[in-house]
Amino acid sequence: MVRAGAADWAVIGRQDQKPPDGSWRNWLLMGGRGSGKTRAGAEWVQALATTGSRSELRIALVAETLGDAREVMIDGLSGIASIARTPRPEVEISRRRLVWPNGAVAQIFSSEDPESLRGPQFHYAWCDELAKWKYAEETYDMLQFGLRLGQDPRQLITTTPRPVPLLKRLIADPGTRLTRLSTLTNAANLAPGFIAALETRYGGTRLGRQELGGELIEDRDDALWKREQIEALTVRQIAPLGRIVVAVDPPSGSGTKSCCGIVVAGLLGEGRAMVLADCSVEGESPAGWAAAVLKAYRRFEADRVVAEINQGGDMVAAVLKSVDAQIPVKTVRAMRGKFLRAEPVAALYEQGRVLHAARFSDLEDQMCDFGPDGLSSGRSPDRLDALVWALTALLLEGTGEPRVRGV
Repeated sequence: MVRAGAADWAVIGRQDQKPPDGSWRNWLLMGGRGSGKTRAGAEWVQALATTGSRSELRIALVAETLGDAREVMIDGLSGIASIARTPRPEVEISRRRLVWPNGAVAQIFSSEDPESLRGPQFHYAWCDELAKWKYAEETYDMLQFGLRLGQDPRQLITTTPRPVPLLKRLIADPGTRLTRLSTLTNAANLAPGFIAALETRYGGTRLGRQELGGELIEDRDDALWKREQIEALTVRQIAPLGRIVVAVDPPSGSGTKSCCGIVVAGLLGEGRAMVLADCSVEGESPAGWAAAVLKAYRRFEADRVVAEINQGGDMVAAVLKSVDAQIPVKTVRAMRGKFLRAEPVAALYEQGRVLHAARFSDLEDQMCDFGPDGLSSGRSPDRLDALVWALTALLLEGTGEPRVRGV
């Protein structure tokens, strides 16, 4: 394996990791996990910042969160600070920027705060994992208004594909040059056996084609939800809420692949509800996921925890009580199949009675890939199960008038 900054990128970089020729405004680099997207983005920014005298150059670095910008785009193994050869930028994290010796500056932004892009202006931008951005449309729009310096403003978008409306529009944009990367093409830089192990588990599945092959997989025709529908029901303003519940779908086993679905939702007036957060955790022990439930319960000042006990029986409530004996837990047992339980909840979305407080990428992936035979990957729809239990408790079985509060 070649160390990130050990050799000249012109020599070791693959052709599909280098900017396309010709005129373009958007370079969309869409690839699977570990396909080399981040390295391509970091090398592109480093080359822009160090070619000639660039004292006035301004670059925007936009990630899902500020933490992602720091941990992936800058300090990650393939991030800018790791791959940069002389001259190297100075990371001024308190000012959220990188400064090169020639005066070029790259500023860090988060999709959680679109308004932070109101005012600054740039020559170039690198957008990472756009398909996961929390407020994707607003953040992207604010960035476009600021991408106005120089003779040829350009942006690079590196992302694992998800069929979100913004990504579809970018692909259709005549100013976009699309490059597709596969994890397989970067096998030489990945741990031995990594690809073989994932191919064994996910080869041929929709999830594998998306996460490894970098394919844009459209919503299933027989899925209960569609992304356009969810996007239309996503709002940024949270109205006063009444009853709030934290729903839990405990994992059926343990290990790094096990996921505990944890979804928080609150009751609005007029028979409506709002999904507030997807706090699901993966690879945690019972004590670990119980602590995550408690954290969500306290963060949102919830009224109750709703926990499915099909897999663990009374042990589920006991685990939750072990982290806080006072936490109110209502246990529920599934008497019907997952699809039958999800159908009434999907109907609530069709009626416009459920809103989302943000984009929850992993949860939405399950919602839009869930059909009569479950998820196409064969995995358990843990996040979706938690969502179904939360909305069932609030809208299909909820009782009593809500007390008004703010969040």
